[in-house]
Amino acid sequence: MLYRCLHINTDFAEEWQKDLFDQHMCDLGVDTIDAGSSPEQGGADYYIPSDLWQQHQGEIREYLSSFNFPFSVSEVPDENWNAVWESEHPVQELPLGVRIVPHCAFGAGYHETTSMMIEQLLETDLTCKRVLDNGCGTGVLGIFAKKRGAEEVTAIDIDDKSVENTLENAALNGVRIDAKLGDLSAFDFRPSSFDLILSNIHRNVLLAQMQTYAQLLTHGGELWISGFYETDCHALLAAAEEQGLQYLKTREKGEWRMMLFRHP
Repeated sequence: MLYRCLHINTDFAEEWQKDLFDQHMCDLGVDTIDAGSSPEQGGADYYIPSDLWQQHQGEIREYLSSFNFPFSVSEVPDENWNAVWESEHPVQELPLGVRIVPHCAFGAGYHETTSMMIEQLLETDLTCKRVLDNGCGTGVLGIFAKKRGAEEVTAIDIDDKSVENTLENAALNGVRIDAKLGDLSAFDFRPSSFDLILSNIHRNVLLAQMQTYAQLLTHGGELWISGFYETDCHALLAAAEEQGLQYLKTREKGEWRMMLFRHP
């Protein structure tokens, strides 16, 4: 398969902005992102099959022009670029022997927002618990939840590649996860469906979904949220308390924060 390589000189003030940008590029057909291919030039290389480039190049050019990012496009040889990326970025084992192949999904386990969630999961016994991994990405959090004893894990994401990646990684780690495609509002989950909700997403999504989290939690169930900064904590705390959730604690890693709440 022929590919096009888009070298894009991105410049974002915050990490979550790049995460959203990369996810949208994946939605437009990119299947491999290499941020370390040419550090002397800055930016990253985005690989897209040539047929998808022909189909979406107008949308991609318009999207990039909205950021005013310099970019170049070149044709590259017939190669499996996911395989090339994986060979140059070997998968390392996480705690409990968990292995994650990230492809184009977020959450290989090393980003601060993900690693805080993993650390909290390692400290928590989830035996017989029902868990929702909201915005599952690679499925890494749901996999750790299963490893910590969760009876059922439901993982949802708005990106079909993430759902596929979650199922692949679940099989790789020998666990069963019910992965579904769609936004949280698209599912008819019954109230009090989950003992634990994991949501490592941008603050605006967390704020918009806070009422739904409270409705879906069992009495005594917990909500763990991450993907935001210290400056976001006040608004998130107010939104959670407005829904009757009790604040438990905050974890910190670098500039990132994670907050835990309990349904009374």
